Amino acid sequence: MIKHTLTLILLVFSSLNVQSQTNAVTEYGDQVILFDDGTWQYADEELNLSSEINENPNPFVKPENSNFLLKSNQFNVGIWLNSKLWKFSKAVDNEDAEYQIVLKGEDLYGTIISEKVPIPLESLREIALLNARDVAPDTKIDHEEYRNVNGLRVLMLEMSGTISGINFAYKGYYYSNSNGTIQIILYTSKSLIKQYDAQVEDFLNGFVEL
Repeated sequence: MIKHTLTLILLVFSSLNVQSQTNAVTEYGDQVILFDDGTWQYADEELNLSSEINENPNPFVKPENSNFLLKSNQFNVGIWLNSKLWKFSKAVDNEDAEYQIVLKGEDLYGTIISEKVPIPLESLREIALLNARDVAPDTKIDHEEYRNVNGLRVLMLEMSGTISGINFAYKGYYYSNSNGTIQIILYTSKSLIKQYDAQVEDFLNGFVEL
C-alpha cells in the first residue's frame, strides 16, 4: 500500500509538460478549459491561485555541512547535500526524473526533475499544481514565495493533497534559466512535514547554478 502510494506521488512530479487543452466559452458565458480526454474544468475555479507571489527578503545559502555536489545531467545546475544524511539514486519509478532522494532511516523522500526547456517562473506554479492534481485532485498550495537562494531567484511551493486516503505534503524549489528547468521536491505525510522542516530547508538550500 505504502509503496504503491509513493509511486503515485512520484508520478505527481513528472515532466513539466501538461496535457493539451483548449479554452472555450459556454452558452452562459462561463470560461472553461477542454482537455483531449474529453474532460473539462471552469477556468476561473480551476486553480484558485493568488495574483501575486511575495518575495522573501532573506537570503538562503548552502549549509556548511553539505559536502557532496549532485549535478544535473540536463543543464548547469546542482545540489550540495550532506552525504551522511541523504541517500540518492537514479530515478526508476518516474522516467521523467533524474534522481530519487531519501533521508536515511526516515520517512522523508524527494525527487529531482530537470529538462532542457526554459519555463518562466510565473508559469511554474500553475503547471506544478495541474500536474499534482492529475493524481491528487484535492492538492492545494499552502504557501508560496520567491526566494534568493545562493544568488538565484527561485520559486518555493508548499503543497498538500490526498493520495489513496493518505494526506501528503510537498515542499520544493522551482528554477529555470536559458538552459532548462528544474523541480526539487521533498515530500512526506502531512503530519510529519513540520518535524522534517530543518532537513528539508537544508537540502533545498544546497541548490546552485554551475
